[in-house]
Formats: sequence, structure tokens, C-alpha cells
Amino acid sequence: TGRSLVQIPDLMLCHCPSSTLDLSLVRFITAELTRGYFLEHNEAKYTERRERVYTCLRIPKELEKLMTFGFFLCLDAFLYVFTLLPLRVILALLRLITLPCCGLSGSRLLQPAQVCDVLKGFIMVLCYSMMSYVDYSMMYHLIRGQSVIKLYIIYNMLEVADRLFSSFGQDILDALYWTATEPKEKKRAHIGVIPHFLMAVLYVFLHAILIMVQATTLNVAFNSHNKSLLTIMMSNNFVEIKGSVFKKFEKNNLFQMSNSDIKERFTNYILLLIVCLRNMEQFSWNPDHLWVLFPDVVMVIASEVAVDVVKHAFITKFNDISADVYGEYRASLAFDLVSSRQKNAYTDYSDSVSRRMGFIPLPLALLLIRVVTSSVKIQGSLSFMCVLLFYLGMITLKVLNSIVLLGTSCVFVKEANMEEKLFDPPPSAVSSQPTTDKGGIPVAPENPQVANMAESSAPTLPKSDSDTFLTTPDGDDDKIINANTGLEGDGLEHRTPKKDLLEIDRFTICGNRID
Repeated sequence: TGRSLVQIPDLMLCHCPSSTLDLSLVRFITAELTRGYFLEHNEAKYTERRERVYTCLRIPKELEKLMTFGFFLCLDAFLYVFTLLPLRVILALLRLITLPCCGLSGSRLLQPAQVCDVLKGFIMVLCYSMMSYVDYSMMYHLIRGQSVIKLYIIYNMLEVADRLFSSFGQDILDALYWTATEPKEKKRAHIGVIPHFLMAVLYVFLHAILIMVQATTLNVAFNSHNKSLLTIMMSNNFVEIKGSVFKKFEKNNLFQMSNSDIKERFTNYILLLIVCLRNMEQFSWNPDHLWVLFPDVVMVIASEVAVDVVKHAFITKFNDISADVYGEYRASLAFDLVSSRQKNAYTDYSDSVSRRMGFIPLPLALLLIRVVTSSVKIQGSLSFMCVLLFYLGMITLKVLNSIVLLGTSCVFVKEANMEEKLFDPPPSAVSSQPTTDKGGIPVAPENPQVANMAESSAPTLPKSDSDTFLTTPDGDDDKIINANTGLEGDGLEHRTPKKDLLEIDRFTICGNRID
């Protein structure tokens, strides 16, 4: 025919009626049983799949290392409110009383850190006096009388409200601290210290009430006969998996989620402690009742850990994120702790944890103090001695925890090669005015990188010089943006600069959402 011959597979020839090949069912079955294939022909694909499996297996270990480190960071900030903060307030008040007697004119009555400590102390005292008028028992019976579905909806609404309170609450406290310590020579651009102080008191009180309602709802779930409410509340954690694992995540979003999980886990531990204290009080501190609560407590903690492991394992799998990223997250949290111990520190460590994780210890500590004082009756000199010994034990725990955390954080910072920036001077507010010489002629900065940093940080609050570390650029996203918009090179400079890990706090918008 003049046409070129084409090789036809044996399975194709069996359908040709003119084929002279003697194919039978036996030969077909034999071929199916004996045919082979070689995986090395697609080595890269199978190697990638194996690495994904190894990454999923590493996630529980790396995640729990981050969670453990973050838990002790939150514990350190939480114990600070009970141990060192009262002592610092007393020292500040003594300085305020004795300094005028010393005749030291021209010096500040209190240092900025002491002013912040005094404000925190006054906030705690005023809020505690307001909390004493809240009847926990009446709240418990009011919530207990509601239906299961209504309580489930209320608990979900409380979780959302807690996030909103944490986001706006830290801004209120930061605004108060800055308003009270702002240099007097600056132009007045605020409403005054007293209005800010009243807003802070109102916020801490309302947030404490919110957490009290959460603890009361959890207590009702523990004491329900069929445990249906507790089961529904635990199932809510598994719903969180569905809303997280099937979304696109970047390293910054995963960092936010990790901080949120750390804060949520620590808060749940404190809520469980409050529930146990209230139940033990109702049963006259009978130790046998503690074993009745123990299975439910273990079940809640185990479900929380299981959900976090599954959620992070599949998020890293679907978004091709290495398990080593959790080491970067630990280094970022460790840098906050180490930098707060420097002479050029610009914030207290507890406030740094609040911004980074969204964990504000004041309302939670206020609620715990309210529950403990109402559950434990102190009578006689022996009881006061026990309280004093318990307080000294808490101070010892705080000091030991701080020492271990500081040493561990130094190791993490050194492994991440971030120790050089610890000795840099603190950042100052970037002025929008151009630099001029003696003749008034604008002068370009010697380092163009400094100029670029000034332009990008001009509309924001002053940041630490450590914000240039642990960058997480997304090269593929840049290529996609270039391809879609036709911008190349300098065209992307007008966009919002990418966030660095040390610049990401709990409520920073990364991409199009807050995780």
C-alpha cells in the first residue's frame, strides 16, 4: 500500500479479526500474572512521595517540641503576674514615695517600665474588686438550665469573642503604656492617660467575664449526666480540621496557626484547672472525686493534641512545607525572649508574648485569682503560712522556668545565626523628612537598603531590627504575579512588602486571612 508500518501492541492485535496470532484467555491471564514494571523509571516521583511520608511522621515530634516550648513561654508570662509583678509594683511605689525625700530634682519619678508595672497592678486591683460582685454560682445554674444545642452555640460564640477581645485588648493596653510613658516634649496626640486607663480596666474586666462564662460552660459539660455536651464540644475540634487542611497555607500563616494552637492549649489547661477547683470545692475537697474528673480531663487534652497533630501533618503535606519550619518558629519565639532581656529592650516579655500569640495573661490571671480566693478559705496563722510557702514556691518555679527558658532560647537563637542582631541599638521612629546637609540640600542615604527599609516601615509602628530575619519569600507567587500583571523588577516594590516571621503576630493579616 505504500504506507509505513506501525507497531501495534499485542492487546490491539487480538481485536483484529485478520490477526494470525493465536492469543487465548490462558495467555492473557499468564501475561497479567507475569508482567512487570520498574519504579526507577520515575524515581523522582516516588522519592517525593516517600519524603512526604517521612515529613508526616516527623510532624508530631517537631510540633510537640514547639508546643512544649511555647507552653513554657506562656507559663512564664502567666506566673509573672502572680510572682514578680506584685514585687515590682511595691518597689515602684516605694521609689515614688521616697524619691521626693531624697531631693533628686530633675530626674524622673518612675522609669517607663515601672510606670507600666504600676498601671498593671492598679488594673488588677480594680478589676478584682469588680469581679467580687460577680456570682459564679448564679452564672453556673443559669447556664446549666439551657439546652445542649444552645450551649454549643454559645461556646462557639465565646471562642470567636475571645479572639476579638484578645486582638483589640492588647492594642488598648499598648496604647495605655505608650500614653503614660510618652516623652513630654512630644506634641499631645492622645485623649489622656485616665481615659486610656478606664478603657483598659473595662477591657480586662469584660474579658475576664468572657473567660468565666467559658469555664462555666465547660464545667456544665463535665457535670452533665450523659456527657453529650462534652462530646459535642470535643467534636468541634475535629470540625477545625475540615476548615484548615484543605486551604492554601504559607509559612507565615502556619506560624500564626501554631501560635494560636499554643495559646489555645495553654488556655484550655487553665480552664480545666478552674473546673477541677470548682468541682473539688463542691465535694469538700474529696480526693476520690478527682479520679472521677480525671478521665474527662484526659479525654479533652488527648483530643486537643490529636487534632493539632492531624491538622499540622496534612497542612504541611498539602502545601509541601518541610518539618524543619517548626525549628524556625521556635527560633522566632526564642528571639523575643532573649531580646527582652537586653539593655536596649523596648518591651516587656509578657507583652511580647501577648502580641505574638494573642495570649493576654491579665484577664486569665484575674479569673484564676477570683476562683481560688472563693474556693479556698484562709483562716488562722497556719493557713497564712501555707499561703506564704505556696507563694515562695511559685516564685521559685518562675525563676527556674525563666532560667531554663533563657538558656534554651539562647541555643535556638545561636543555631539560627541570629545572635548578632541582639547587640544592635534599638530602632527609632522613622521620619518621613528627607535628610539634608548644612545647606538644606537633600542627601541620599549611604546605604540604599536603609532607605528601602525606611520607606516600607514609614506608615507602621517602629519595629525591631530583628524583623529582617527569617524571611519567607514565595518565589512562585512572585512569578505568578509578574505573569498576570506584566510587572517585572521594580514593579513589585509598590506592593505591600512581604512579612517576616519576627514581624508576624497573632493577628497580622498574611495573604487574605488571619489563621
